[in-house]
Amino acid sequence: QVRAVDSGGGLVQPGGSLRLSCRVSGIDFRNNAIGWYRQAPGKQRESAAVAVITRNGATNYADSVKGRFTISRDNNKNTVYLQMNTLKPEDTAIYYCNVIGTSIWGQGAQVTVSS
Repeated sequence: QVRAVDSGGGLVQPGGSLRLSCRVSGIDFRNNAIGWYRQAPGKQRESAAVAVITRNGATNYADSVKGRFTISRDNNKNTVYLQMNTLKPEDTAIYYCNVIGTSIWGQGAQVTVSS
C-alpha cells in the first residue's frame, strides 16, 4: 500500500524547535524527491514547498525558513525529516510531506508556535 505518514508536530514557544518525520511506504523511496509543504490557519496550502530534498540529497528551502529549517532523509528507514529551529509564530501551520511529482501526501502534522 502506498502511503505517507507525517508525525512530530506539537505546541512550542517562539524560539523553540521541533522535528517532523515523514515515513513513506509502497514506492521506490530512495529514487524520489520529497518535499514539505504547509498550510497556515485560514489559508490554502502553499503551492511552493518550504523544503525539498532530492534523491541525491540536494536540498532547497523557501526564503522564509532558510537557515532555520533542515531537511534530511534516511533511505534505510524510508523517512524524511524536517528539523525546525528558531520557530516563529508565523510558522504555525499544518505541515504535509509529498512525494514530488505524485499525489502521495501525508495526512499532515500540526505545528503551533505560541507563548
